[in-house]
Amino acid sequence: MRVKEVSLMERIHIDVPLLFWVIVLSVVGLLALYSANGQDMDLILRQSIRLGAALLIMIIIAQLSPARLSRFSIWIYLGCLALLIMVLFFGDVGKGAQRWLDIKVFRFQPSEIMKLALPMVIAWYLGEKTLPPAIGRVFVALIFILIPVLLIVKQPDLGTALLVAVAGFSILFIAGISWKLLAGFFLTASLSAPALWYLLHEYQKKRILTLLNPEQDPLGAGYHIIQSKIAIGSGGIYGKGWLNGTQSHLEFLPERSTDFIFAVFCEEFGLMGVLVLVCIYLFIIARGLYIAMHAQQLYGKLLGAGIILTFSVYIFVNMGMVSGQLPVVGVPLPLISHGGTSMLTIMAGFGILMSIHTHRRLL
Repeated sequence: MRVKEVSLMERIHIDVPLLFWVIVLSVVGLLALYSANGQDMDLILRQSIRLGAALLIMIIIAQLSPARLSRFSIWIYLGCLALLIMVLFFGDVGKGAQRWLDIKVFRFQPSEIMKLALPMVIAWYLGEKTLPPAIGRVFVALIFILIPVLLIVKQPDLGTALLVAVAGFSILFIAGISWKLLAGFFLTASLSAPALWYLLHEYQKKRILTLLNPEQDPLGAGYHIIQSKIAIGSGGIYGKGWLNGTQSHLEFLPERSTDFIFAVFCEEFGLMGVLVLVCIYLFIIARGLYIAMHAQQLYGKLLGAGIILTFSVYIFVNMGMVSGQLPVVGVPLPLISHGGTSMLTIMAGFGILMSIHTHRRLL
């Protein structure tokens, strides 16, 4: 049997199609951010430095084989748990929440890292046995999920807690847990909803009520959504053109360089630009699913599919939030919104996907 020739990029563990679309998306993000933040080159420079660091981390992680990543998974998870506990005691407070750790050189959110550490540890745990997992192993996996989710809720950061839970449950779903268990989870969550309502903070309740009727408080809680809808609708089919958005440049739109940058993009590039952006995301998602499907180890299949499924949820939640279809939960648009920790986590996930694909035994 003839051994298949390995390309140079595979020798250095780089998946070219995935890298290409990630760079394209990152460039689109820098263009959108330049316009959204009033053509501030200092911000673009800082974001470019973050992007370069994130790409470097992606390449470094791609050099680690899936077997080595599997061995490290439990330790990465425990390390992230330790960081989340440190946040409760020593974390920086910002916008009414204690979510960041400041190590003088830079400030970061451990909860963002947990979005990757949790699926890694669950894929490691479930990948040790045959699938679908037994009820006992599902119960242990739920404990893996519950501990960090409760720590993040304590900060408080309900939006990130829900996304971390989604990252963990995505692995359980892909592992093929029975529909009876899924129905049980859904029924339990539905029955618990009225009781959980009273555990929410007032601002969290207000976000949900604002989703139902933002016009009830147009200058307060509903202001973000109303201005975002105006920006999206005013873009029309072809948009107003790059750098010509009025909602952002006249500062009607809050958080325009972070959570609500999608509204800026819609206003300037219109429906056609949004379709192009969605297509770029779909190319990345399709490549990630292809890599997961062709992984040789069960750990790689579970983790690869979980990473790309979680990435898809980020996109869905942000676009739904900005367009007024979901509550505002503070989720950035992947590789478009301004930010550091989120970008590093996403790029690290892409590095794992490259590792899964390029460390295969090719015969």
